[in-house]
Amino acid sequence: MTVPIEIRKRAIALLEQLPGESLVKAVEFLESLSYEALQGSQTTMPQAGEAGLIEVIQHHLSPEQQDRLTYLRQQNETGEITQTEHQELLMYVERVEQEDAERAEALIQLAQLRSCDLKVLINEFLPTHTNVI
Repeated sequence: MTVPIEIRKRAIALLEQLPGESLVKAVEFLESLSYEALQGSQTTMPQAGEAGLIEVIQHHLSPEQQDRLTYLRQQNETGEITQTEHQELLMYVERVEQEDAERAEALIQLAQLRSCDLKVLINEFLPTHTNVI
């Protein structure tokens, strides 16, 4: 077995032992590490190419993350959100805002690369309704 597989198994075993509040904190921490790793890989790779720009434009929260965000938003709206959940919600808000800014920048770069109107690309790549923040 390779070291990364052993480390992943150990991490899963540790996560399974955590109580609710600690589990939420652990997931938040892991998501932030994952996000940082994604950001690092995007900044080290040049995004000038069309494929790289399209990848940035099409990147969204996973269905599980979107479900969690929806749940947190509902908890916040009903006033039933815990402090830990509120912090998690704020983390999601910051992440979505950052990804939206990167998406906008990639759309502008792609429009310049293709020498086309930005509105054309917005209509091509962005949904007409969004379920995010």
